Amino acid sequence: MIVDQLLVGPLLNFTYLVADREGGSAAVIDPSYGLEPVFEAIDRRGVKVRYVMNTHGHADHVAGNGEVVRRTGAKVVAHRRAPAPPDVPVDEGAELVVGDLSVKVLYTPGHTKDSVLYRFAGHLATGDTLFVGECGRTDLPGGDPSEMYDSLVGRIARLEDELIVLPGHDYGPTPTSTIGREKQENYTLRPRSREEFLRFLAD
Repeated sequence: MIVDQLLVGPLLNFTYLVADREGGSAAVIDPSYGLEPVFEAIDRRGVKVRYVMNTHGHADHVAGNGEVVRRTGAKVVAHRRAPAPPDVPVDEGAELVVGDLSVKVLYTPGHTKDSVLYRFAGHLATGDTLFVGECGRTDLPGGDPSEMYDSLVGRIARLEDELIVLPGHDYGPTPTSTIGREKQENYTLRPRSREEFLRFLAD
């Protein structure tokens, strides 16, 4: 399996090239601005991009959708509530096949109404829901602190410790982490009641 984490654009975005093998089938997750490193990786790996997968519809995560589609013929995957209707709308529990890779969708609203995670082969692409050491904002349009609580405490904190976290931005002390490490070190995942969490975000 291939997981290329590529730092692109002015906002420290991570775009990911994920493939089942060299020369195999691939997906690009959250194509942001300045995609030449991504296309160089596609060419170097010799892969066929089947899907563009968006974790949510903010501009810095979808800016490169059109360019990737034009160059590769890929289909755009996003939650059914995404601002721009995707080619392949998904929701909780959906499964996508990328060559020999199975990619499962977890619906995690809070940062936006269309936020999803993509889980594959021991990895979890978390977009702007979970960063290394932090979580996404909930004060932007579509954000909801109560939904973020459900997504973080009700979903993410219950996942296996070994899962490798692939965040949407390079905001933390390291570019990747694990669910187990985030449970120990990420102050947004500390055990709290819903009321305590809402007060915490408000502060």
